[in-house]
Parts: sequence; structure tokens; C-alpha cells
Amino acid sequence: MRFLPLLLLLIFGLPNPSALLATPPDVEAATAVSSSSPRPASGTTTSPAYVLTNTDRIRIAVYQEEDLSLIARIDSQGRINLPLVGEVAIAGLKVGDAQEAIENAYREGRFLRAPRVTISVEEYASREVSIQGQVRSPGRYPLPIEASMTILELVTRAGGFTDTAKGTAVRVTRINRDGTKTNFEVDVDSLIRGRRGANVSDNSLVLEPGDIIFVPERFI
Repeated sequence: MRFLPLLLLLIFGLPNPSALLATPPDVEAATAVSSSSPRPASGTTTSPAYVLTNTDRIRIAVYQEEDLSLIARIDSQGRINLPLVGEVAIAGLKVGDAQEAIENAYREGRFLRAPRVTISVEEYASREVSIQGQVRSPGRYPLPIEASMTILELVTRAGGFTDTAKGTAVRVTRINRDGTKTNFEVDVDSLIRGRRGANVSDNSLVLEPGDIIFVPERFI
């Protein structure tokens, strides 16, 4: 009698294997709905601490609002032109702050109740500084993409001071967005030597694209 089930299978045939493996229609429908449902952005490869600058080409994604998402370049005034809200100034802001600025623009304009914006950089703008005067390798140096560089780090990269450099009075010229210039004087020599009177805050001066650094000559 124990062979009776096997005999019945041989007589009537095995069930269709594909039928056994087939997914029930309700499961298929649920899977289709799940795969087509919009998902929030999984994050951006751009560090939230990266500071956006003019001519950066960026991707702006607005969650569940594909018509508002776009890829554009930050213009020379540091602004981006967005659907509905128009121009929003974001150059000089960290990525996280720029996302918040755009969200506020859509919220305050009453276009979206709870916008969720993600920014990622598609193409970085040229980021260089220039160092001239009494350093061993004067010239133009690229700034790190998603990190900062101090004046001490730049002097080190440029090979250090020459023997006649006046490292106590290094000048930094910065061209502001409105075309005006701001000048700083930094005692880099004291920072290098670790002198007690060195102004530690001098080394917190983070270089920006376009900065011009000049190391004067020390008169002997």
C-alpha cells in the first residue's frame, strides 16, 4: 500500500513544474506596485560639508516632484534658476545648507508643503589658488574637492619659504562676489616654528578659489 501514491503519480502524471513555481497573481501585483513606487533619494555622493561655488554643475532632486528636478550650473552671481521659485542664491553655502535654502524657497512660496531636496555635484568648478613671491615652487595649486586647505598647508605644498622670505607678513588677497577685494596678513612663519606668540586663528583661515597669496622678501 505504501507504493500506491507513487503508482497514482505514474498513472496520472506529475503536476506541471512551472505551475508549482508560478507566483500567485496577487503576489505579482504587489511586487509590481512595490517596484514602481517612488523611493526617497538614497543619499548624495557629495559631502554635505562641501561648499558650492560659481560654475559648479549640480543635480537638484526634489522627492516625488520630477518636474522640479533638474541639472544646472550655478551662474556667475552664485545663483541657480529653479522652476516656480526662480533664482535662489546657493554659492558659498554648504551642500546641506543649500538644500535647506531651496526647501525654504518652495515652502515659503507655498508651492510645496514639505519639500525634500537632494543636491549632488555633477561637475566641479575649477578650484585653484595662486601663491607668488618667496616660496620655492610658486604657481597655481588646485584646492581639494571636498576638503579645505589652509595657508600653512599651501606654503608647505609650494616647497616652503626661501631663505629671504618674510614669512611673518604673508598677504592673502581675496576677490569677493561683488568684485571688491579683501586683504589678510598672516604670520605663517610663527605657525611653522610653533612660536608661543603665534596666532593659531591665522591657520584657521581657509583658502577659497581665486585667492592670491604673496610672500614678500625679507630685507637683510
